Amino acid sequence: MNRLRNRLIVAFLAATVIPLAATVWITTSLLDRSLTYSATKELDDLSKTLEQTAREFYQHTRQALKADAASGRVPAERYVALEIEHWPNGIREFWDSGEAERFALSGTAGDHLEYMVRRGGDVWVYSRELGNVRMEDIARQYRRSRELVSLPETHDLRRGLIITLVVLVVAVWVFALLSLVYLAHRISSPIQQLTGGLSQLASGNLKVRLHERGTDETGLALRAFNNMADQLEQSRDRLIYLTQIASWQMLARKMAHELKNSLTPIRLTVEEIAARQTQADRQFMDQAVQIVVEEIETLERRVRAFSEFSSEPTPRPLPLDINSLVQERIALLRPAHAEITYSLQLAETQPQAFADGDQVKGILTNLLENAAEAAGAQGRVLSITSVNDGMVFIEVHDSGPGLSEEASRSLFEPAITFKKHGMGLGLSIARKSALLNGGDITVIRSELGGAAFRVVLPKL
Repeated sequence: MNRLRNRLIVAFLAATVIPLAATVWITTSLLDRSLTYSATKELDDLSKTLEQTAREFYQHTRQALKADAASGRVPAERYVALEIEHWPNGIREFWDSGEAERFALSGTAGDHLEYMVRRGGDVWVYSRELGNVRMEDIARQYRRSRELVSLPETHDLRRGLIITLVVLVVAVWVFALLSLVYLAHRISSPIQQLTGGLSQLASGNLKVRLHERGTDETGLALRAFNNMADQLEQSRDRLIYLTQIASWQMLARKMAHELKNSLTPIRLTVEEIAARQTQADRQFMDQAVQIVVEEIETLERRVRAFSEFSSEPTPRPLPLDINSLVQERIALLRPAHAEITYSLQLAETQPQAFADGDQVKGILTNLLENAAEAAGAQGRVLSITSVNDGMVFIEVHDSGPGLSEEASRSLFEPAITFKKHGMGLGLSIARKSALLNGGDITVIRSELGGAAFRVVLPKL
C-alpha cells in the first residue's frame, strides 16, 4: 500500500475542501446580491412609461390631424378611382378593406402620420409630420425593453449562474485532485521502490537493482542505491576471495615449510652419495644425481612460489603514470616474445593511479606473459588504458584460443593451472595485489577473440 501517496492526497483534501466550500458560498452570496440590485424593475417602469407616452402622443396627433382635415386646414392628396391601377399599395389595400377611414404611419421609421378617407369613389389622404418622433423606432425599443424585462422570468438567470459557477469550481478542483494523484504517484513510486530495494538489500540480496529514471532528486537516489549495491556486492566478493586467499596462504605456508625441511636433507644426502661413489658407478650416479637435483630445484621453485603467495606484503601506494608503466612492461617483455605483435591504445589524459608500483608491475608482467603465451607465434596482444568514475583501467587482450567455461569459473583460485609448466598461483597473486591496492582484476570480453583481463586501480 502506497502510504505516502495516500497521505499527500489526504493533505490536499484537508487543505482545499474547506477553502473551496467557503469560496463557493461567498461567491454565490455576492452573485445573488448583485442580481438582486439589478435594473430590471426600473427598466420595466421605464418601458411602460414610454409606451403610455407614445400611445397618448399618437392618439393626440390622430385627433388633431382628423380635425384639421375636417376643417380644411390641411391639404389633401386625392386618388381618383379611374387611376386605381396606379395607386400605391397602402392606398389600394385601404380601398380593398372597405373601411371608411384609416390612420397609418409612413416616412422614415414612421415619422409621418397619414389619414385616409373615402369620399365617393375617391380616396383622400391627409398627412402630418411627427417631427423627431419616429414611432417605429419607439415601438422597436419598447419591444426590446419588454424582452429584457421578461428574460429573468423565462430564464432563471440567478440559478443558471450559480450552477455554472459551482460546476466550474468543482471541475477545477477535480482537475487539481487528479493532477495531485498523478504527481503523488510519481513522487511516491520511486520512494516505495527505493524502500523495497533497501529491504531486499538488508535481507542479503545484493543483486537487487532499481530502474533509474529522471535526473531529479529521486532519480539520483535510485542511482546512488544501485551504486551502493554494486559496491556492496563487489566488497562482499572481494572479502570472500580474500578470506579464501587467507586460508590458502596458511596452507601454502605450512606446505612450503614442510617441503623446505624435507628438501634440504635430501639434497645433502644425494650430494654425499655422489661424493662417496666408486669410479665404476660414476656415470650412473652422475645421471641419477642430476635427475634428483633437477627435481629438487623444481620443488624449490614451487616452494618459493608458495612462500611468495603466503606472504603479506604491505602496499606502499605512490602516484603512478599508468601509460608509462604499461609501455615499460611491454618494452621489457618484447625481446622474449619477438614473434608477438603488441598494440597500444593509451588514454590521452595520462591517467595517474595511486598504488604500489612493484605490485602493479608484477600484475602487468603476469598478465602480459600469460597473453603472449596464449597468443602463440604470430599472435597479437592489445593493451588499453582509460579512466572512468574515479578509477584507472588497464586492459590486456590476446588473440589466443580464449578461456573455457571451466577455466573462467576457477581462474583466480590458487594451485589450479591450465598451463603445462604453470604453478597455478600467478593470477591469484595478481588479483590479491590488486585487491590490497583498492582495485580488482576481472575477466572481460576480448577484442581480439581470445582472453582479456581488466585491472582496476584507484585514480590519484
